[in-house]
Amino acid sequence: MFTGIVEELGVVEALEDQGDAVRLTVRGPHVTVDARLGDSISVNGCCLTVAQKDGETFTADVMRETLDKTSLGALAAGSRVNLERAVTATTRLGGHIVQGHVDGTGSVVRREPSEHWEVVEVSLPADLSRYLVDKGSITVDGVSLTVVQAGADSFTVSLIPETLARTTLGLKQAGDPVNLEVDVIAKYVERLLAPREPHEKDPA
Repeated sequence: MFTGIVEELGVVEALEDQGDAVRLTVRGPHVTVDARLGDSISVNGCCLTVAQKDGETFTADVMRETLDKTSLGALAAGSRVNLERAVTATTRLGGHIVQGHVDGTGSVVRREPSEHWEVVEVSLPADLSRYLVDKGSITVDGVSLTVVQAGADSFTVSLIPETLARTTLGLKQAGDPVNLEVDVIAKYVERLLAPREPHEKDPA
């Protein structure tokens, strides 16, 4: 589990094509300090498992399913990526509950700079729009953000200078893809309120 508070901007060092998978090597001095084999690290919002560590870099195996359904398939050597280690029992929950399980991809529609912040509009798949509400939470490329306005096929967020400087969202341009994860609590609520099938019974 993650909080959506990016710890560091990493750099893709290498991608080794294995046909049905890719071995992704990322440089991240901060997140690798205490990383061990088997640990989880969020890369642009995707939960990946550390398969190898070498100094300030770690390597993870990315399956074809992940490449096809997230923006990780668009990465190249030199790409900047948002990195966050999994939370611990003593971690401050500065963002919201983030699983690192991408629900879909969107793209940057437009950016509107202002003196102290920037409004960014992001498109999203129509089937995800029901999980968004104004002032609710969404994860964009692993960054926990507050929705300003939720629409039928897009939403807006306001990015403060800290977010623009410390995450890839400061670099994204119109048309660039982003990974989206909606608030898991909204999905649980939907499931609980959905009509039950006749064979379903309340637990004893």
